Amino acid sequence: MDVVAACRAFVAVSGHGSFTSGAAAAGIPQSVASRRIAALEEHFGARLFDRSSRAVRLTSFGREMLPPARRLVDLADAMVDDAERARLRPLRVAVPEICPPNRLAALVTAGRRQRFHLEVRPAGPQERARLCQTLEVSAGIVAVPEGTATWRVPLGLAARTPFPAPTVFLETMRAGRSGAQARRRILIQPEDDVAHVRGPLTRAGQSVGLAPAQVTVAPSLIDAAAAALSSPDLLLCSPQQAEDFGLHWCPLAGPRLVRGYDIAAGVSEDLEQLRTILHADIARCLGAPDRRRTPIEGPTADHGSAGEPT
Repeated sequence: MDVVAACRAFVAVSGHGSFTSGAAAAGIPQSVASRRIAALEEHFGARLFDRSSRAVRLTSFGREMLPPARRLVDLADAMVDDAERARLRPLRVAVPEICPPNRLAALVTAGRRQRFHLEVRPAGPQERARLCQTLEVSAGIVAVPEGTATWRVPLGLAARTPFPAPTVFLETMRAGRSGAQARRRILIQPEDDVAHVRGPLTRAGQSVGLAPAQVTVAPSLIDAAAAALSSPDLLLCSPQQAEDFGLHWCPLAGPRLVRGYDIAAGVSEDLEQLRTILHADIARCLGAPDRRRTPIEGPTADHGSAGEPT
């Protein structure tokens, strides 16, 4: 027997003084209301209504049982409301600032189709790690080395003009005797200001004789992209970012640089939902290539550069 449904019928009939009106108020046929109340009476071992006259009156037992029946119905209704709120609880996720708004909106939409509500909070790599550690967010897409990453984004250099060769060799950026090339820089955006990206690039630059100022961290992605669009400077970025800014992208001959991302979450269920159910949607936000495609090539890649763009 469904005790809650039976109590709901009991409360409705007692409030209307009629099986017909009470059943209509409860949204069930009168025969169903009668069966449920009869089952409840059998369960309790006593009658709830006096059916000896045309009017439906509560018995003394029925009057005693009506308040707890109302409490049970109210509690069941409150539980349904609480369950709906819990199901729609915001899953606050720290995401990279570089994620385009249209792709983040698509990610949130995909989450709602899977019946959970995402709230995204764009932040830099260090801030995302802090937000996860302090539990200010439910989960975060954090920067990790390639070897432990769930999503991998290839990095290369982007310039305002096409590259003349398939890859960029850092040694070709050394300043000449005249110093004419000294101002050409590789600009690292804040998203890539992490040890496993900045460190190998800096060491590689030093090993081929680049000046320290030629590999530098820009204040923001916008500043770095603006410099690449208005000067010979090169932006370290993903193929997607190069396309978004209208720049020409080319991979480095070495070192091989990759943005790595994984999920940090306090609840394992949240972690699995993001890693599995929304894997492809997160990949699109990050600019991670489809695993079925060649991981290096982007839609605007102009293969080549052994030196300065032409």
